[in-house]
Amino acid sequence: MVTISEVNDGSAQTGGGTSGAARTAAHTHIKGLGLDEKGIAKQADGGFVGQIEAREACGVIVDLIKAKKMSGRAILLAGGPSTGKTALALAISQELGPKVPFCPLVGSELYSVEVKKTEALMENFRRAIGLRIKETKEVYEGEVTELTPEDAENPLGGYGKTISHVIVGLKSAKGTKTLRLDPTIYESIQREKVSVGDVIYIEANTGAVKRVGRSDAYATEFDLETEEYVPLPKGEVHKKKEIVQDVTLHDLDIANARPQGGQDVISIMGQLLKPKKTEITEKLRQEVNKVVAKYIDQGVAELVPGVLFIDEVNMLDIEIFTYLNKALESSIAPVVVLASNRGMTTVRGTDDVISPHGVPPDLIDRLLIVRTLPYARDEIRSIVERRANVENLKIETAALDLLADMGARTSLRYAVQLLSPSGILAGTAGRNEITVPDIEEARMLFLDVRRSTKILESANNYL
Repeated sequence: MVTISEVNDGSAQTGGGTSGAARTAAHTHIKGLGLDEKGIAKQADGGFVGQIEAREACGVIVDLIKAKKMSGRAILLAGGPSTGKTALALAISQELGPKVPFCPLVGSELYSVEVKKTEALMENFRRAIGLRIKETKEVYEGEVTELTPEDAENPLGGYGKTISHVIVGLKSAKGTKTLRLDPTIYESIQREKVSVGDVIYIEANTGAVKRVGRSDAYATEFDLETEEYVPLPKGEVHKKKEIVQDVTLHDLDIANARPQGGQDVISIMGQLLKPKKTEITEKLRQEVNKVVAKYIDQGVAELVPGVLFIDEVNMLDIEIFTYLNKALESSIAPVVVLASNRGMTTVRGTDDVISPHGVPPDLIDRLLIVRTLPYARDEIRSIVERRANVENLKIETAALDLLADMGARTSLRYAVQLLSPSGILAGTAGRNEITVPDIEEARMLFLDVRRSTKILESANNYL
């Protein structure tokens, strides 16, 4: 027997319960840039602490993207490790909204033995460009009042009978209609398991049938049922409905690149044996672009430039940078956000070209550079405290101060990473609050970069 318990409110749990947000990623706490109406950054808001200038600069970038004035430009987030570059890129995508494409990748992801690197870059470019298609469809929507298939003699002879057509009666809030439909639509009705009393809609152009749910006129007094009850549709039975669909240009490329083979054995085997990754030709992309441009001119579709975030941009080589210059000048291009934690370094793929951030000078000239600064001790304390709340960990004030001091001496990441192990150690000792001894024990178990380097320098036979 299945026991079903009713959930009233997550706040009812107390003590060391699991109420609140669970840890899912390194930047779960980032909800946005934390700016006010005038675009001025608050000291601590949206999951962010500090980085006032960088957040305000990113706020201006978000406004430019919303005004559709950022196409073809690129941004570089430059700063040391654990200064919030990835968090800023994520916050930009959060500010743009859920329907705007956001494509994150690391520089090394572009190198593959299956697909050449420039092709991989262009594929990610196309993933970061959305197309919002608005389609007006004629639909018949209502509650099924009649469902009668009509038989006819089998034209091929024999004893069986075939369905010549099906009579469907539909009722809405403003009237009723009786439809005489093709037998192929009856097959769709059977697949959807439609019966009298169900609310359905039928597309006039394609004949597609969708079961919405059971009419609430048939609702029973049971508290728990597998059936979903929906109200009677408003308006007439026959109506025009606007359907909005969001796709990326890469989705369109893939759909057109995959040939639709026949039903014979050779075609089916060919589809099974096809490699997982295939290169899409430039000619195909141009054809897709022509169709997209045609839809945009007709007002059927709208282009939604998204954000392509490339972390560790110093991992890219001179060939990719050259191709990136060309891709940025394209008429259809997303907003490209690069991130680097390097200073003056050699551009990968060359021997003598030393450039800031590992990016060639000609591309540096195209970039809007946003600088991120190291966090102060108080800011680190505030970040660790917020992270502890996200991870559902209770920490005493002295332990929080110790983590803040350690973060200022070593790095913010090290201080944040010690939270979960310290929580486990506290739980093992029977405490529901992290104390200073828990932090000290976790510090002894897990080395930071400086102590690890010192050990390697002093011990010759360490490895």
